Amino acid sequence: MQKAYFWGMFFNDVIGQEEIKKRLIRSVKEQRISHAQLFTGPAGTGKLALALAFAQYVSCRNRGETDSCGECPSCRKYQKMAHPDLHFVFPVFPTKEFKKPVSDDFLPRWREMVKKNPYFTLSQWLGFIENENAQGLIYERESDSIMRKLNLKSFESEYKVMIIWLPEKMHQACSNKLLKLIEEPPNKTLFLLVSEDEESIITTIRSRAQLLKVPFIDKNSMKSALEKIEGIDKEQIPEAVHLASGNYIKALEYLNPDEDTQFYFTKFQEMMRFAYKREVKELVDWAEEMGRIGRDRQKSFFSFALRLVREYFVMNMKKPNLVYLNNKERNWGKNFAPFINERNIVPFAKEFERGIKHISMNGNARIIFLDTALRMVRLIKR
Repeated sequence: MQKAYFWGMFFNDVIGQEEIKKRLIRSVKEQRISHAQLFTGPAGTGKLALALAFAQYVSCRNRGETDSCGECPSCRKYQKMAHPDLHFVFPVFPTKEFKKPVSDDFLPRWREMVKKNPYFTLSQWLGFIENENAQGLIYERESDSIMRKLNLKSFESEYKVMIIWLPEKMHQACSNKLLKLIEEPPNKTLFLLVSEDEESIITTIRSRAQLLKVPFIDKNSMKSALEKIEGIDKEQIPEAVHLASGNYIKALEYLNPDEDTQFYFTKFQEMMRFAYKREVKELVDWAEEMGRIGRDRQKSFFSFALRLVREYFVMNMKKPNLVYLNNKERNWGKNFAPFINERNIVPFAKEFERGIKHISMNGNARIIFLDTALRMVRLIKR
């Protein structure tokens, strides 16, 4: 992952989002802290960073007007992510060592990931813990761990804080037990839920949490953050800000594409090339390979493909200022974009949306990819 500037769990380190920072700080000063808060919005906007900075500020013993002090014992422990009253829940997966995993089994790696840079996706998290092929979930057993931790008295701070990253990945039974805790929370407990798909969280939890919608990052804040990164080509920053559309993760990927982004682009090129040449055997082999890469990466590929066809359609319409492609994608598109037109853009988009839906429903991945690839043969010639 691209190394960003030093992250210290302060509001000052969160990129942009000034209005939300003020709102969170005001709630502490006015002693109106809601016991359950849902930070929701697109990826790359800083929801996890905001939740961490808020948790540190709530627990700080010497709060400033706009940030935590960074010097008190609480802040020092928060910056090591080792405060006894700070707890985390996040998607994990079974391993040989952990047959029925809970978040604590992966906590050392989680701390390492977040301290490097709290702006990351689920796919990046799964890749960091070296299991891109797994489907990250929050399992039923996690609820027992949550209840055990939160029923203890706080050790040092006024509040026990539970940060739940991607509660939409929570098993139904776990969600139901969490709901009971949110309905009748232990004394001085703060739930901070960080979601990218609030509609997939059970309605009863959503209705009991205070909603904080985190918008895209403004361009000036994005530019300032990127300029603090060491070892990048400063001349690329304006283009990165444009392409990111307020998503810091996308900006980092443009400046330093990760392995997944490069892999998805290669596989998109292969699919379209084989479809154009009507090379059925190659499409079958391609589908076999894509069927083995893990469900989160499979959904990410379809989302990537959906973005590309939309961008190439705009490119084909001769609207360069509205095109959000990196140099590699743009150069390849000079020859490919003419194949995406008003006759096939809607069917293309529907195929990739259908792929996301069917993978999410645990359909046979190999068949889903083969079906999609074969449909490309017909659509690309329209």
